[in-house]
Amino acid sequence: MFRLTTARIASKAVARPTIARIPVMAYSDSAVDSKVSQHSLSGGSGSGDSFSKREKAQEEMYVRQAEREKLQALRAKLQKQREHLDELDKHIEEYTREHQSNDKK
Repeated sequence: MFRLTTARIASKAVARPTIARIPVMAYSDSAVDSKVSQHSLSGGSGSGDSFSKREKAQEEMYVRQAEREKLQALRAKLQKQREHLDELDKHIEEYTREHQSNDKK
């Protein structure tokens, strides 16, 4: 009997807080709700669409700029290679001239 009383007192001392449950009724305009849900689910129209277009345009501009820079770097590298080849051609011509003149002697 003593155990039961102690258990009851202990359970009352550690009482759980009760949460008041209040029924809530949500009223909404179905036309506004449907536009909001379409906008948020399908990528939207209006401001969301213009944002995605702007973002896409900025990405394309970034890619074009990066490609332009790569192309300029490749052109510069190609120019250096051509200069190097021209220099090698000059060395070859000098070498052949020297050896042809030495062969005549």
